[in-house]
Amino acid sequence: MPSIKSWSTLTRHRLYWVALGVVLSIYVGISSSTAVTNNNASTEKQSYWQQIETLGKNQDVYFYAWGGDPQINAYLQWVAAQVKTDYNINLVHVKLSDTSEAVSRVLAEKSANNNSQGSVDLVWINGANFATMSEHSLLLKQWANKLPNFAFTDPANNPTVSLDFGIPTEGMEAPWGQVSLTFYYDSLAIDGSVNNTPPTTLNELASWSAQHPGRFSYPKPPDFLGMSFLKYALVMLHELSPDNVKAQLNQPATEQNTALVLEPLWKFLDQLHPSLWRSGEYFMQSGAQMQRLVDDTELSLAFTFSAPAIPAAVQRYDLPASIRSYAMADGSLSNTHFVAIPYNASHQTSAQLVANFLLSPIAQAHKQKPHIWGDSTVLVQSMLSPEQQALFKVSTPHPSALPVNSIKRAVSEPHPSWVEAIMQGWQMRYGVSL
Repeated sequence: MPSIKSWSTLTRHRLYWVALGVVLSIYVGISSSTAVTNNNASTEKQSYWQQIETLGKNQDVYFYAWGGDPQINAYLQWVAAQVKTDYNINLVHVKLSDTSEAVSRVLAEKSANNNSQGSVDLVWINGANFATMSEHSLLLKQWANKLPNFAFTDPANNPTVSLDFGIPTEGMEAPWGQVSLTFYYDSLAIDGSVNNTPPTTLNELASWSAQHPGRFSYPKPPDFLGMSFLKYALVMLHELSPDNVKAQLNQPATEQNTALVLEPLWKFLDQLHPSLWRSGEYFMQSGAQMQRLVDDTELSLAFTFSAPAIPAAVQRYDLPASIRSYAMADGSLSNTHFVAIPYNASHQTSAQLVANFLLSPIAQAHKQKPHIWGDSTVLVQSMLSPEQQALFKVSTPHPSALPVNSIKRAVSEPHPSWVEAIMQGWQMRYGVSL
């Protein structure tokens, strides 16, 4: 019966191939389903941003940002030209003397139940102003982390782009730049002799100022730069404080802890002020005015929150070529600044397009150039392509620039609530009429 045996064998083979075909079909189906799911996720993400680009074109964006620096204003004019070309967006720089003006405007609009036609589309912000807007639910949430260029900041390994003075941003802010408190001096006035070197710690600063009366000062609060100096002093003064006292700097200021935390600052300023410019009886209004006083040789020592801005100022002849920059050895107060979109912005999608451009390698590299602005990038170089990295390369450092790796110790900002506590205490003790 060979024919029957051959039929049985053939049948078994057919069953084998049928079973194998079923298994392969299931596998292919699962693989296809997974691929479709991944493709759908990618497509949805792409589709989301395509929708933003489609909806955001051909509109106005009112960008509320500090307008006290001609160099920054010129950079924003360049940004306006770029987004006009790319998206036909009309970017309007609404110049502020203080960011709190924008905060007050949005808060007033919310009180008037204007929840969709707000006048502020984009705002330059960080620190106390962000804390205030976040507390009062004045900002659009979970948009910044969806910007295509946000990935260049390496958020998984770079918490500074997701925290603002220790407060989680929750996608309400897109990082824009990074700054550190940097000191600069006129090397012709401070010639490097044993008794005439620039101070490198807070205590040395007090001693140097006493030995060179009238050659140093700081802008009065609420100026951002002046407040930054006071926060640097406060943090340094608590370096040797008990841990439970030092920890208060990272917690909200209250009636119970304010006196304890701020008392060392008032004692330090009581000793420092008599040796300041005009004997501490008159304080400049801004960092720009402080820089002019250095240029006019009234001051020999000053500071900034953007190290690259100093060689940029020298190149513009706003400061003499004898200027040199350095970082304090005891610590450099550092932070990231951001842009945010109010919850009631009239042009939210257009504002996202502008924020994404501000994070682009070309915009960040252009901003970092000393003769443009000199603001340090928030992009992580390892996340960029070789072509993108090449945009940031500088051939020869400027003599007035902060030397590479000068900042040995970055000091974090205290909790934003301390800004108001310091300002109120300062005005009560040292406030002067102009």
